[in-house]
Amino acid sequence: MCKLHTPSRSGRPRVLLLCGGRSDEHEVSLASARSVLAAAGSAFAVTPLVIGRDGRLLPEAASRRVLCTPVPDTPPDALTATGALELSALEPGAFDVVFPLLHGPFGEDGSVQGLLKLLGLPFVGSDVLGSAVGMDKGMMKAVFAAHGLPQVPYRLMTRSAWRRDPEGVLASLMDFGLPVFVKPANLGSSVGISRADDPEGLREALETAARYDRRVLVERGLARARELEVGVLGNDAPRASVVGEIRYESLFYDYSTKYTEGEAEPLIPAPIPPELAARCQALALEAFRAVDAAGLARVDFFLAGGELYLNEINTMPGFTRTSMFPKLWEASGVPYDALITQLIALALEAR
Repeated sequence: MCKLHTPSRSGRPRVLLLCGGRSDEHEVSLASARSVLAAAGSAFAVTPLVIGRDGRLLPEAASRRVLCTPVPDTPPDALTATGALELSALEPGAFDVVFPLLHGPFGEDGSVQGLLKLLGLPFVGSDVLGSAVGMDKGMMKAVFAAHGLPQVPYRLMTRSAWRRDPEGVLASLMDFGLPVFVKPANLGSSVGISRADDPEGLREALETAARYDRRVLVERGLARARELEVGVLGNDAPRASVVGEIRYESLFYDYSTKYTEGEAEPLIPAPIPPELAARCQALALEAFRAVDAAGLARVDFFLAGGELYLNEINTMPGFTRTSMFPKLWEASGVPYDALITQLIALALEAR
């Protein structure tokens, strides 16, 4: 458990740890931040700043209470506290680097990165462009297609088109084949994602995804697909981790499977031939460069019928000690604490 204290400023890099946020991945972000705060406290002077679900900034003391207290015991008033760290404190020189450990919209999509860039504050991870493209699945897939990267067939549609003519949208997808996966274009952690095996299931899946985003992605399902993941670390000269695999018994890697202990089994390294692993790593680096990512990313693949398909890039992956990205790098010779140090160094590196 982390200690509730204000870190010393003498001789240690000053890091602002941004977490929480307004997206549906708020709790995932807090879990990542707890791990980073506990691991980085001795090497860095870390100031946590929790962004509430309503967008308000918590004061430092309240932010520390949220991160240092198990979620069920967190006082309700700590989650709605006001009088936060003033934005005026976020000026050049206030911190050496910002770690925006925010997942999903309002944080991982380039919005916070733009603010930090405007304020002249170095930050961990991708710039505005890489963050925005990596967050929007429709734009991300268009960029991947432009670079000739292998993907499953997909369609992109708007919520307004679905609400205006649901029968027409359903009819336009009938030649696409079933099953399909339906996803909000701008969410992660499998929030709002459904598998549809029949027309009625497709209707329900489109309605679910449309509640989360104005743009919806429909992807063709693959028979008996395996899920492979690669971590990428670096800026203009990125390197790839070993390849990992996620195995599970559910129909797909949904939110419950991801975050319920024992529901998914990570295999690191993945039991695949060396030449396939090398291909996976090469494609991960191509995807990283295609969106102009920086710092870190996790690149996900499907393996079906001996073919690799690029699924997506996550420019701010989960960062608990048991999350796939840190575990991939631990297996590649970079332990958790050293990984944080490298990310801080990459944020300070001139690009």
